[in-house]
Amino acid sequence: MPVALQYVIPPHKCWTREECSVLESSGFVDLEHYELIEGDLIPKIPKNPPHSRALKLLVRWLEDLFGRDFILPESSLDLRPEDNPTSQPEPDVMVLTAPFLDLSPGARPCPQELRLVAEVSCSTLAFDLTTKARLYSRSGIIEYWVLDVEGRRLLVHRDPAGDAYRSILTYGEHESVGTLAAPSIEVRAGDFLQ
Repeated sequence: MPVALQYVIPPHKCWTREECSVLESSGFVDLEHYELIEGDLIPKIPKNPPHSRALKLLVRWLEDLFGRDFILPESSLDLRPEDNPTSQPEPDVMVLTAPFLDLSPGARPCPQELRLVAEVSCSTLAFDLTTKARLYSRSGIIEYWVLDVEGRRLLVHRDPAGDAYRSILTYGEHESVGTLAAPSIEVRAGDFLQ
């Protein structure tokens, strides 16, 4: 009779923003190379050329659509109060409801100040579609895009409800989509994947 194996996850340290700040100011870690997600320090993966190119094309389109002052690439944001102490995600790009200069110096945008959050995924697709989607939905971020570079598709998350988005639509590279904030102006998913 086969024996069922039990897997035990060893205890690990659940970090907070405050503790990470102390670590960084003490010189123990350079947080530029990590992202704090649900208490874990996740190493940032260097961006490969397809990722960088897709991100540049996405940012350019968003700047043309909303104006440069409303686009914040590669910056951290605040989440709902329950998740904020142990998570400080840094999406590839955010679209703000007001110009970024309206934010107080040193402040991070909160969910109510965001029109759209987007990640460009090459090697982090599963993480972006699960862990980050859950964090963003719980915080009420109304629209979350994941540009899957390898799969040549765009996954659009809308209608946050608790731990999940109620609407997740996939657009192939030849299909077009608009944002909730500007639905009449559409873009082909493939325009970001040239």
